[in-house]
Amino acid sequence: MSTTRTRRRLSVALFLGPFTVLFLATIVAPILYAVYQSVIGIERSGPFGQADAAPVFVGLQNYVAAFTDEAFVASLVRVLVFAAIQVPLMVVLATTLALLLDAASARGTRFFRTAYFLPYGIPGVIASILWGFLYTPGLSPLIDVASLFGVTLTPLDAGSVLWSIANIVTWQFAGYNVLVLVAQLKSIDTDLFEAARIDGANAWQVVTRIKLPLIRPAVVLITVFTIIGSLQLFAEPLVLRPLSGAISSTFTPNLAAYNEAFANNNYNLAAAQAVILAVMAGLLSFGFLRIVNRRSA
Repeated sequence: MSTTRTRRRLSVALFLGPFTVLFLATIVAPILYAVYQSVIGIERSGPFGQADAAPVFVGLQNYVAAFTDEAFVASLVRVLVFAAIQVPLMVVLATTLALLLDAASARGTRFFRTAYFLPYGIPGVIASILWGFLYTPGLSPLIDVASLFGVTLTPLDAGSVLWSIANIVTWQFAGYNVLVLVAQLKSIDTDLFEAARIDGANAWQVVTRIKLPLIRPAVVLITVFTIIGSLQLFAEPLVLRPLSGAISSTFTPNLAAYNEAFANNNYNLAAAQAVILAVMAGLLSFGFLRIVNRRSA
């Protein structure tokens, strides 16, 4: 009996061990190290601080510095506004495209499914470079065609560059979300559709009474992914920055932390900014899940 129990425990340890080690090493340890870096500072000694440098505990001093930095606070507000528009736009667009692909009268579904997913296979930096050419006056055929109709496009100006970035993000990630929703739609028992048809339900009623309620878990999943992705905006503004004077080194919180760490050499303040952004993303994601679960209870 004891031998069987020992073998079972050994099997559990063998299956869970590799994952636990990787999870601790790649997820937990970096988070703890960032938190540690955010509560220490560097104390220098000697003339002009050129002698020894030693880490000292400074408590919440780096967090106070982050929240009193107007540029960093403005970047937090900017990504919140971005998320407030980007999240519903992405979810509604992906859900609509998935429902169209799943419609009984849909044609060419394989082609459109591949076409929607293709941008997701392009790295974010490459996608930003491609769209950077399309946004640049004198290079962009889109701007030239629009000007023929009397429309002046200024996608890299201060008032529109954030939504130009939103266009890149939507173009790149909508297809991935569509595939998640299509997979959920394909798992619905087709007997439900047959029963609805026999009861006289039209296509709109099938969508609103059967499909949308049953793909709700997938909709919640892509919503959480989009919330986190919107707050972590980094590659797109970094690539477009040389093309637009409206994108500063603190345009988004991730850019601000990157600038503090690798331009100003202030790793501790960068760690505090990263922790603040992670906490904000966690609060929004878990807050959304709490609201959704409360309504479904």
